[in-house]
Amino acid sequence: MADVDVDVLIVGAGLSGIGAAVQLKQQCPSKRWAILEGRGAIGGTWDLFRYPGIRSDSDMYTLGYRFKPWKAAKAIAEGPSIRAYIRETAEEHGITPHIRFNHKVTDAAWDSETARWTVTADTPQEPATLTARFLYMCSGYYNYGEGHRPRWDGEADFAGQIIHPQFWPEDLNYAGKRVVIIGSGAAAVTLVPEMAKQAAHVTMLQRTPTWMVSRPSSDAIANVLKAVLPAQMAYDIVRWKNVTFGQWFYKQTRENPGKVRETLLKRLAKLLPADYDLETHFTPGYNPWDQRLCLVPDADLFSAITAGRASIVTDQIERFEAGGIRLKSGELLAADIIVTATGLKLEALGGMQVRVDGIPRRTADSLAYKGMMYSGIPNIFQSFGYINASWTLRSDLIADYVCRLINHMDAKGAEIATPTPAADVVPERLAMDLASGYVQRGADALPRSGNRAPWMVTANYRYDRAELLDGPVDNELTLTRATAPARMLEAAE
Repeated sequence: MADVDVDVLIVGAGLSGIGAAVQLKQQCPSKRWAILEGRGAIGGTWDLFRYPGIRSDSDMYTLGYRFKPWKAAKAIAEGPSIRAYIRETAEEHGITPHIRFNHKVTDAAWDSETARWTVTADTPQEPATLTARFLYMCSGYYNYGEGHRPRWDGEADFAGQIIHPQFWPEDLNYAGKRVVIIGSGAAAVTLVPEMAKQAAHVTMLQRTPTWMVSRPSSDAIANVLKAVLPAQMAYDIVRWKNVTFGQWFYKQTRENPGKVRETLLKRLAKLLPADYDLETHFTPGYNPWDQRLCLVPDADLFSAITAGRASIVTDQIERFEAGGIRLKSGELLAADIIVTATGLKLEALGGMQVRVDGIPRRTADSLAYKGMMYSGIPNIFQSFGYINASWTLRSDLIADYVCRLINHMDAKGAEIATPTPAADVVPERLAMDLASGYVQRGADALPRSGNRAPWMVTANYRYDRAELLDGPVDNELTLTRATAPARMLEAAE
């Protein structure tokens, strides 16, 4: 027997889960709901990652919730500030008492006869079982318990410490130490300048370069507007300013990649020493936004390089040795500490196993419906933000649509919503449209994007806003009742 039955069961108490709960509480006030959180605290990503300098790579005017203005001076915020913002939101809206912490969801079984999910979660005591009409997954897209961690010959010979950013030891002392950071993504770009403040020297070791761009950590226009306008009004204006610029820039990378490459390299040249080898260390073989673009707030990485406290080496690893890393070129990178900033391991639905009427289902075998449901799997929503923009822009829209759909189903007397593609819909690509290594490695964790709406997963906020807020609620959704699962309800006009 289930411990509790709710209308909506949210999985995850991070940025997406807390935002989803607030909107559900406001727009569907009669619904019973709960949140299951696998860890012991609110915050998700921003509670898990504790490495030095952890920060957002999106501005907080778009990463923040639409309904809660970001008030701090820094637009590119540090992890502790973001964690506090999420927790404050939960307290302000009475969300925290609804969270069951240390409940790691492992299994979800759908029963069409009762129109219910039966969800099993591991807890420190014994497994807990809950039932729900709707399952709302806000558990992110990567494995919290395991990062991507390649293995190299000779690791056991290394005399120092090897650390992954996802599992940073609180007591690590790197003052005066030689540090090598393997990788060139967001974690590496953040760690290098922060560790260089205390380390003897920090070397970022990369196989290939990553596109990077610098911007101030504070938004001067935003700070002026906040001083003269009501908080929500100023926040809304800055949010739209930043969304508009971000969408314009992304469009340029698709339509004029050569010009964007040239512009980025010219800006980098001004931030680095005159004789710096941009071609080797900062010129990738792909176009900007084919993979994630790394943000460097206040040019701190480039300042550390210019000051000689940090350096970049572009080469491949031959093996680890007692004193550091031997490269394919023959050079030895001396190290006391090696940080493997080698990325995330993608994971579907937080590792939860899914069965529909007793049959195992994988999201990778499904088409993504409006970027947040799965073909053939009833009554399950997935909060999945943008990769080329702030995550919350999309997760906010998804929460709005979830509430619209639930209220629409109530008005129609429907209990089951199953995304059902028409015959002309075919998969075209992965739902996450990036060539990044972690995406390609994790292809089996991702649904597919189709050839037309509502089965296309886009990177366009204005399109998604129109689709999710104002578009048809139930186009290509099969609506049924549990008591008569074969009888289709009339679709809305």
